Amino acid sequence: MKKRFMYMIGAVVLLSATICQAQDGAAGNNVPQYVLNNLPKVDITKFQKNADGAYVLFNGASLEGWRGYNKEKVPGKWGIEDGALKFSSKGADRTKEDGGDIIFAYDFKNFELEFEWKISHAGNSGVFFLAKEVKDQAIYISSPEYQLLDNDNHPDAKQGVDGNRKSGSLYDMIPAKPQNGNPAGEWNKAKIIVNNGTVTHYQNGEKVVEYTLWTSDWTTLLQASKFSQEKWPLAFELLNNVGGPSKSGVIGFQDHGDDVWLKNITVKVL
Repeated sequence: MKKRFMYMIGAVVLLSATICQAQDGAAGNNVPQYVLNNLPKVDITKFQKNADGAYVLFNGASLEGWRGYNKEKVPGKWGIEDGALKFSSKGADRTKEDGGDIIFAYDFKNFELEFEWKISHAGNSGVFFLAKEVKDQAIYISSPEYQLLDNDNHPDAKQGVDGNRKSGSLYDMIPAKPQNGNPAGEWNKAKIIVNNGTVTHYQNGEKVVEYTLWTSDWTTLLQASKFSQEKWPLAFELLNNVGGPSKSGVIGFQDHGDDVWLKNITVKVL
Protein backbone atom coordinates (compact mmCIF):
# COMPACT_ATOMS: atom_id res chain seq x y z
CA MET A 1 0.00 0.00 0.00
CA LYS A 2 2.83 2.39 0.91
CA LYS A 3 4.54 1.75 -2.41
CA ARG A 4 1.29 2.36 -4.29
CA PHE A 5 0.69 5.59 -2.33
CA MET A 6 4.18 6.90 -3.15
CA TYR A 7 3.60 6.03 -6.80
CA MET A 8 0.37 8.04 -6.81
CA ILE A 9 2.11 11.02 -5.17
CA GLY A 10 4.86 10.87 -7.77
CA ALA A 11 2.34 10.74 -10.59
CA VAL A 12 0.53 13.80 -9.19
CA VAL A 13 3.80 15.73 -8.88
CA LEU A 14 4.78 14.80 -12.43
CA LEU A 15 1.35 15.80 -13.76
CA SER A 16 1.50 19.11 -11.86
CA ALA A 17 4.96 19.86 -13.26
CA THR A 18 3.74 19.11 -16.78
CA ILE A 19 0.72 21.44 -16.37
CA CYS A 20 2.96 24.22 -15.03
CA GLN A 21 5.32 23.82 -17.98
CA ALA A 22 2.39 23.96 -20.41
CA GLN A 23 1.00 27.10 -18.74
CA ASP A 24 4.42 28.74 -18.80
CA GLY A 25 4.76 27.94 -22.47
CA ALA A 26 1.27 29.27 -23.25
CA ALA A 27 1.87 32.42 -21.23
CA GLY A 28 5.13 33.06 -23.07
CA ASN A 29 3.73 32.26 -26.53
CA ASN A 30 6.62 34.17 -28.10
CA VAL A 31 5.45 37.43 -26.49
CA PRO A 32 8.43 39.83 -26.32
CA GLN A 33 9.33 41.13 -22.89
CA TYR A 34 8.14 44.65 -22.15
CA VAL A 35 8.57 47.32 -19.48
CA LEU A 36 5.91 49.69 -18.18
CA ASN A 37 7.21 53.20 -17.51
CA ASN A 38 6.33 54.73 -14.15
CA LEU A 39 6.06 58.40 -15.08
CA PRO A 40 4.44 61.19 -13.01
CA LYS A 41 0.64 61.24 -12.67
CA VAL A 42 -1.65 64.04 -11.49
CA ASP A 43 -4.14 64.32 -8.65
CA ILE A 44 -7.48 64.44 -10.46
CA THR A 45 -9.27 65.88 -7.43
CA LYS A 46 -7.39 69.15 -7.95
CA PHE A 47 -9.12 69.72 -11.29
CA GLN A 48 -12.37 71.63 -11.60
CA LYS A 49 -15.68 69.97 -12.35
CA ASN A 50 -18.34 71.32 -14.68
CA ALA A 51 -22.06 71.61 -13.94
CA ASP A 52 -22.56 67.92 -14.85
CA GLY A 53 -19.96 66.77 -12.33
CA ALA A 54 -17.32 65.93 -14.95
CA TYR A 55 -13.68 66.87 -14.52
CA VAL A 56 -12.49 69.47 -17.02
CA LEU A 57 -9.31 68.01 -18.51
CA PHE A 58 -8.78 70.89 -20.92
CA ASN A 59 -10.22 74.36 -20.32
CA GLY A 60 -8.98 76.00 -23.51
CA ALA A 61 -6.25 77.94 -21.76
CA SER A 62 -3.94 75.52 -19.93
CA LEU A 63 -2.19 72.20 -20.59
CA GLU A 64 -1.97 71.36 -16.90
CA GLY A 65 -2.15 67.60 -16.43
CA TRP A 66 -1.04 66.85 -19.98
CA ARG A 67 2.29 65.51 -21.20
CA GLY A 68 3.67 63.36 -23.98
CA TYR A 69 3.17 59.60 -23.98
CA ASN A 70 6.33 58.14 -22.42
CA LYS A 71 7.55 61.70 -21.90
CA GLU A 72 7.68 64.13 -18.98
CA LYS A 73 6.62 67.23 -20.93
CA VAL A 74 4.19 68.27 -23.65
CA PRO A 75 5.65 67.69 -27.15
CA GLY A 76 6.29 70.93 -29.04
CA LYS A 77 3.86 70.17 -31.87
CA TRP A 78 0.96 70.23 -29.39
CA GLY A 79 -0.36 73.59 -28.29
CA ILE A 80 -3.40 75.80 -27.85
CA GLU A 81 -5.06 77.58 -30.76
CA ASP A 82 -8.24 79.62 -30.36
CA GLY A 83 -9.20 77.70 -27.24
CA ALA A 84 -8.56 74.28 -28.78
CA LEU A 85 -5.86 71.72 -28.12
CA LYS A 86 -4.11 71.38 -31.48
CA PHE A 87 -1.54 69.10 -33.04
CA SER A 88 0.31 71.04 -35.74
CA SER A 89 1.99 69.00 -38.45
CA LYS A 90 4.18 71.86 -39.65
CA GLY A 91 6.38 74.49 -38.08
CA ALA A 92 9.74 75.86 -39.09
CA ASP A 93 11.12 75.51 -35.57
CA ARG A 94 9.79 71.99 -34.94
CA THR A 95 11.42 68.63 -35.57
CA LYS A 96 10.24 65.03 -35.41
CA GLU A 97 11.32 64.95 -31.76
CA ASP A 98 8.70 67.62 -31.02
CA GLY A 99 5.93 65.23 -32.01
CA GLY A 100 4.33 62.21 -30.41
CA ASP A 101 1.02 61.33 -28.79
CA ILE A 102 -0.29 63.36 -25.87
CA ILE A 103 -1.92 61.97 -22.73
CA PHE A 104 -3.73 63.22 -19.66
CA ALA A 105 -1.61 61.82 -16.84
CA TYR A 106 -4.18 60.00 -14.75
CA ASP A 107 -5.37 56.39 -14.74
CA PHE A 108 -9.13 56.28 -15.34
CA LYS A 109 -11.12 53.07 -14.86
CA ASN A 110 -14.90 53.59 -15.27
CA PHE A 111 -15.75 56.90 -16.91
CA GLU A 112 -17.51 58.99 -19.54
CA LEU A 113 -15.10 60.88 -21.79
CA GLU A 114 -16.58 63.69 -23.90
CA PHE A 115 -14.84 66.01 -26.35
CA GLU A 116 -15.22 67.79 -29.66
CA TRP A 117 -12.83 67.29 -32.57
CA LYS A 118 -12.15 68.32 -36.13
CA ILE A 119 -9.54 67.09 -38.58
CA SER A 120 -7.59 68.62 -41.46
CA HIS A 121 -8.12 67.62 -45.10
CA ALA A 122 -7.22 63.93 -45.54
CA GLY A 123 -6.34 63.87 -41.84
CA ASN A 124 -6.05 60.94 -39.46
CA SER A 125 -5.89 60.78 -35.65
CA GLY A 126 -7.29 58.72 -32.81
CA VAL A 127 -8.30 58.59 -29.16
CA PHE A 128 -6.91 56.05 -26.71
CA PHE A 129 -8.04 54.95 -23.25
CA LEU A 130 -7.08 52.43 -20.55
CA ALA A 131 -3.61 52.78 -22.05
CA LYS A 132 -0.34 51.88 -20.37
CA GLU A 133 2.95 53.64 -21.04
CA VAL A 134 5.01 50.80 -22.50
CA LYS A 135 8.69 51.61 -22.93
CA ASP A 136 9.76 51.94 -26.58
CA GLN A 137 6.25 51.09 -27.83
CA ALA A 138 3.44 53.15 -29.36
CA ILE A 139 0.34 53.89 -27.28
CA TYR A 140 -1.95 51.80 -29.51
CA ILE A 141 -0.14 48.62 -28.54
CA SER A 142 -2.05 48.61 -25.23
CA SER A 143 -5.20 50.62 -25.94
CA PRO A 144 -8.40 50.42 -27.98
CA GLU A 145 -8.67 53.28 -30.48
CA TYR A 146 -11.65 55.48 -31.28
CA GLN A 147 -10.84 56.58 -34.81
CA LEU A 148 -10.77 60.25 -35.88
CA LEU A 149 -10.66 60.54 -39.67
CA ASP A 150 -11.51 62.56 -42.74
CA ASN A 151 -13.71 59.81 -44.18
CA ASP A 152 -13.96 61.47 -47.58
CA ASN A 153 -10.28 61.88 -48.34
CA HIS A 154 -8.06 59.67 -46.18
CA PRO A 155 -7.24 56.25 -47.74
CA ASP A 156 -7.80 54.47 -44.42
CA ALA A 157 -11.55 54.97 -44.89
CA LYS A 158 -11.47 52.42 -47.73
CA GLN A 159 -9.25 49.94 -45.93
CA GLY A 160 -10.03 47.49 -43.16
CA VAL A 161 -13.39 45.66 -43.21
CA ASP A 162 -16.85 47.21 -43.67
CA GLY A 163 -15.62 50.71 -42.82
CA ASN A 164 -14.04 49.77 -39.48
CA ARG A 165 -11.37 52.43 -39.93
CA LYS A 166 -13.77 55.35 -40.38
CA SER A 167 -14.41 57.97 -37.71
CA GLY A 168 -16.04 56.78 -34.50
CA SER A 169 -15.11 53.15 -35.18
CA LEU A 170 -13.20 50.83 -32.90
CA TYR A 171 -10.17 50.96 -35.17
CA ASP A 172 -9.75 47.88 -37.37
CA MET A 173 -12.35 45.93 -35.38
CA ILE A 174 -15.90 47.37 -35.33
CA PRO A 175 -17.29 49.95 -37.81
CA ALA A 176 -19.27 52.91 -36.50
CA LYS A 177 -22.91 52.49 -37.57
CA PRO A 178 -24.51 54.73 -38.56
CA GLN A 179 -21.48 56.49 -40.01
CA ASN A 180 -22.37 60.10 -39.26
CA GLY A 181 -18.97 61.79 -39.13
CA ASN A 182 -18.77 65.37 -40.35
CA PRO A 183 -16.36 66.39 -43.16
CA ALA A 184 -12.85 67.71 -42.60
CA GLY A 185 -12.82 71.16 -41.02
CA GLU A 186 -16.14 70.69 -39.24
CA TRP A 187 -16.54 69.95 -35.54
CA ASN A 188 -17.74 66.55 -34.34
CA LYS A 189 -18.93 65.56 -30.87
CA ALA A 190 -17.63 62.34 -29.38
CA LYS A 191 -18.32 60.37 -26.22
CA ILE A 192 -16.70 57.18 -24.95
CA ILE A 193 -18.22 55.35 -21.99
CA VAL A 194 -16.25 52.64 -20.17
CA ASN A 195 -18.23 50.91 -17.43
CA ASN A 196 -17.08 47.60 -15.95
CA GLY A 197 -15.68 46.48 -19.28
CA THR A 198 -18.55 47.57 -21.51
CA VAL A 199 -17.40 50.28 -23.92
CA THR A 200 -19.75 52.45 -25.96
CA HIS A 201 -18.76 54.92 -28.70
CA TYR A 202 -21.00 57.87 -29.52
CA GLN A 203 -20.54 60.16 -32.51
CA ASN A 204 -22.52 63.38 -32.99
CA GLY A 205 -25.16 62.31 -30.50
CA GLU A 206 -25.69 58.76 -31.76
CA LYS A 207 -24.52 55.44 -30.35
CA VAL A 208 -22.35 53.89 -33.06
CA VAL A 209 -20.31 51.08 -31.43
CA GLU A 210 -20.51 48.83 -28.37
CA TYR A 211 -18.27 46.00 -27.14
CA THR A 212 -17.18 44.34 -23.92
CA LEU A 213 -13.55 43.97 -22.89
CA TRP A 214 -12.02 40.90 -21.23
CA THR A 215 -14.46 38.46 -22.84
CA SER A 216 -14.18 35.69 -25.43
CA ASP A 217 -15.89 38.01 -27.92
CA TRP A 218 -13.20 40.62 -27.32
CA THR A 219 -10.48 38.02 -27.94
CA THR A 220 -12.22 36.99 -31.17
CA LEU A 221 -12.26 40.62 -32.34
CA LEU A 222 -8.54 40.92 -31.68
CA GLN A 223 -7.76 37.69 -33.50
CA ALA A 224 -9.54 38.98 -36.61
CA SER A 225 -7.61 42.29 -36.59
CA LYS A 226 -4.07 43.50 -37.19
CA PHE A 227 -3.51 42.91 -33.45
CA SER A 228 -3.94 39.13 -33.62
CA GLN A 229 -1.76 36.75 -31.64
CA GLU A 230 -0.08 35.57 -34.82
CA LYS A 231 0.49 38.97 -36.43
CA TRP A 232 1.44 40.98 -33.34
CA PRO A 233 1.97 38.88 -30.18
CA LEU A 234 2.82 41.77 -27.84
CA ALA A 235 -0.16 43.89 -28.92
CA PHE A 236 -2.45 40.88 -28.55
CA GLU A 237 -1.14 40.17 -25.06
CA LEU A 238 -1.60 43.77 -23.89
CA LEU A 239 -4.93 44.40 -25.61
CA ASN A 240 -6.43 41.10 -24.54
CA ASN A 241 -5.67 42.23 -20.98
CA VAL A 242 -6.26 45.93 -21.62
CA GLY A 243 -5.84 48.09 -18.52
CA GLY A 244 -3.67 45.47 -16.82
CA PRO A 245 -4.50 44.15 -13.34
CA SER A 246 -6.03 47.51 -12.32
CA LYS A 247 -8.23 47.61 -15.45
CA SER A 248 -7.37 51.30 -15.76
CA GLY A 249 -5.11 53.55 -17.79
CA VAL A 250 -4.48 56.94 -19.36
CA ILE A 251 -6.46 58.78 -22.04
CA GLY A 252 -4.51 59.97 -25.05
CA PHE A 253 -4.76 61.66 -28.45
CA GLN A 254 -2.71 60.64 -31.45
CA ASP A 255 -0.02 62.33 -33.46
CA HIS A 256 -0.63 60.73 -36.85
CA GLY A 257 1.18 63.53 -38.64
CA ASP A 258 -1.97 65.51 -39.52
CA ASP A 259 -3.48 68.63 -37.98
CA VAL A 260 -6.21 67.87 -35.45
CA TRP A 261 -8.13 70.11 -33.03
CA LEU A 262 -9.81 69.07 -29.76
CA LYS A 263 -11.86 71.05 -27.26
CA ASN A 264 -14.30 70.73 -24.34
CA ILE A 265 -12.50 67.62 -23.05
CA THR A 266 -14.18 66.33 -19.90
CA VAL A 267 -14.33 63.07 -17.94
CA LYS A 268 -17.03 62.00 -15.50
CA VAL A 269 -15.79 59.28 -13.18
CA LEU A 270 -18.37 56.51 -12.76
